[in-house]
Amino acid sequence: MSLLHHDVRREAFAEASRFRGNFYACLTGRRDALFELTDALLCADGPVTSPVDLTLLAEHRRGHGALYDALNRGRVDAVRLRRTLAALPQPTAGDGRLVLAVDVSNWLRPDAECSAERLFCHTYGRGRDQHLMIPGWPYSFVVALETGRTSWCQLLDAVRLGPEDDVADVTARQVRRVVENLIAGGRWREGDRDILVVFDAGYDAPRLAYLLEGLPVEVLGQLRSDRVMRKPVPRLWISPPQGGRPPKHGKEFRLANPETSGEPDAATVQVTDRYGTACVMAWDRIHPRLTTRSAWIDHNGELPLIEGTLIRLEVDHLPGGGDPLPVWLWSSRTGMSGAEVDVRWQAFLRRFDLEHTFRMIKQTLGWTRPKLRTPEAADRWTWLIITAHTHLRLTRPLAEDIRRPWERPVEPNRLTPARVRRGFRNLRPALACPARAPKPTRPGPGRPIGSKNKQPATRFDVGKTVRRPETIIERDRIRP
Repeated sequence: MSLLHHDVRREAFAEASRFRGNFYACLTGRRDALFELTDALLCADGPVTSPVDLTLLAEHRRGHGALYDALNRGRVDAVRLRRTLAALPQPTAGDGRLVLAVDVSNWLRPDAECSAERLFCHTYGRGRDQHLMIPGWPYSFVVALETGRTSWCQLLDAVRLGPEDDVADVTARQVRRVVENLIAGGRWREGDRDILVVFDAGYDAPRLAYLLEGLPVEVLGQLRSDRVMRKPVPRLWISPPQGGRPPKHGKEFRLANPETSGEPDAATVQVTDRYGTACVMAWDRIHPRLTTRSAWIDHNGELPLIEGTLIRLEVDHLPGGGDPLPVWLWSSRTGMSGAEVDVRWQAFLRRFDLEHTFRMIKQTLGWTRPKLRTPEAADRWTWLIITAHTHLRLTRPLAEDIRRPWERPVEPNRLTPARVRRGFRNLRPALACPARAPKPTRPGPGRPIGSKNKQPATRFDVGKTVRRPETIIERDRIRP
């Protein structure tokens, strides 16, 4: 082993042990049980199918009653844990900038009638490729993406959405909190490139750019192909004979109609391994025409002019063999060159690494497996899952390839999170373990045999998202 490799391993052990101590300090109630439950998540052999099975592992020295007591009555200082996660070394893109991705993943609970604050969650491809609305708890995640093709990312924040929450407002507050924590943790300094925040088509990118104004961030979002944007007003605008002020918006830019696009301000062509030839065109200072309706109904004063760069990406083929359609992206930055445009659409493709993380925490770590009753217990379990995934990322340089006989060898720097988890039990003895040993105790008497429960649990209806007024007349009608 070279001295350089030895120093890397020693630093990785020190960073992981430091994080474990900070995580233990974030547990303010039932901390020992919650800490050992996190270790059991990482040391289990195979996917987690039920939390109670984790109590049978040697790493969990307490009984199953302590596990449920910790999830139901424990406390996690989420504010401090968010700051701890943001202070860790963060992955960066190829140009050295931080790239964040935001998306919603659903914890489906269709049969949990005694669980409060459930919403109808939109699911894809379930039941003969049908889109169904299933009750559950939707969670909004913010992660930091790596460069290149990988299934790794750093989970930074998670927020459960409620029936009265406006997704754009909640997302903007969540991203603002993450960015402020990254700045406070020293991961972004004055003079660095702006943090790129990537969204999919379910978010209103121009509105998020307006809500995140004042932060060193650049919003990059996908647009629906039926959107209608506006071009800028020509600089050499001639006033008509009847006078009047200059127009605020230029001609229409219909994404579905190529005749309205005009000549692009930048165009590039690249050859990729997975998509063939990628043809990119970009138009500068493209903006939406806002009206005092829907999300802008309560806006005071003149509506803003939110200009950005519109990007059209078209490829030859998809990896799965499907028919590719043009992808429209909108960036809150203007005046970009062709090389800068290429960085944006390549960063957007890295957003799909978040889907690998969702599949990993659901299928391997068992995020949606517990049948927890209260949403507060679900929040605690979610933070444990985020912490367990962070453990895997920090111990990634220390892991060895413990593979099955039928699996191919993989280079150490190309191990997936699931394969890193296989060797965590061997690394755990060398890491700091602040959890204290359990005290001997006797089990409680419990309910007498044959007696019935005289306190039935409360049933909750599935909450629907609060419908907001679309027009000023409708808003004034419902106001008292």
